[in-house]
Amino acid sequence: MKIQTTKPFDKDYDGLPEPIKDRIDKQLTLLLENPNHPSLMLKKIKGHPNIWEGRITKSYRFTFQISGEMYILRRIGTHDILKTP
Repeated sequence: MKIQTTKPFDKDYDGLPEPIKDRIDKQLTLLLENPNHPSLMLKKIKGHPNIWEGRITKSYRFTFQISGEMYILRRIGTHDILKTP
């Protein structure tokens, strides 16, 4: 699998503090290496077909879609992003 980002994801990422960016990078590496890793806590988002949520920290999440061999990263931030994943 590979990762592709969207413009909203890139904009969200640019506005985050450096310690959170470091954690994001670690979690995205885990996503590529072992998507079943317990710290990711991946789950489908109810009401949004084919959109998934993953955990960065207790307060931060990322959303993505799977298309073929690609994880398409949609949004990243606090729980508020789950309102518009």
